[in-house]
Amino acid sequence: MANLFKKIITSTIFVTIFSVSLFGMSEANAQIDYRAVSKTEALNVQSGKNKDFCPVCGMTLHNFYKTNFAANASGSEKQYCSIICLVEDEMVNNKKMKKIRVVDNDTMKMIDAAKATYVVGSDKPATMSSVSIYGFGTKEGAKTFATNHGGEIKSFIEVYSMVKETQAKDMLATRERQAVAAKKGEMIYNKMCKKTDKKFASIADAKSFLEESKICGNISDKQLQVIGIYLAQRD
Repeated sequence: MANLFKKIITSTIFVTIFSVSLFGMSEANAQIDYRAVSKTEALNVQSGKNKDFCPVCGMTLHNFYKTNFAANASGSEKQYCSIICLVEDEMVNNKKMKKIRVVDNDTMKMIDAAKATYVVGSDKPATMSSVSIYGFGTKEGAKTFATNHGGEIKSFIEVYSMVKETQAKDMLATRERQAVAAKKGEMIYNKMCKKTDKKFASIADAKSFLEESKICGNISDKQLQVIGIYLAQRD
């Protein structure tokens, strides 16, 4: 009985961590997640039908805006939910990154990532990794944030090197979380959606289709994400 209770508690903790790290917010806390801003407040460098979504993981950009990065990726302007996904696009998809920018958490504007100062490991939520990374336009801003929320002050070179070293581990964890999300997405899809045989090249493509087609009706962003993962990954 004790072992069973321990397994239940462990499972509950895992699901909670999974929901926060992958989606960034619960339905109840969607309006108060630290990383989120309204869609109208978020700057977006992308264009096209998928512009509101991270091109790597498909997450809705303004929901994670305070950890957003942007870059010219092999000639196209791309915006990522985090530096984790930017590095994934570079290392796995062989994108050539130029003009890398980050959201300044003091002004909410995009600034040169190489000139920013970063706070790593604060008590604010991380995006796509176990360690949070927030950028600031000034060292003073970063130090004030670290004083209030903990974490270490680092340069862009230090952050970039750290993420490259942990990229494989971070993305493996993401794949495992997405596998769980896909199962949930399949259940919601089978219960709420009209069926489609359409194939999708990415989670962002699937989410754009769901928004345009309305085959699932009016669904939450969390439901949109898990159904998008399922549709993008199904055979």
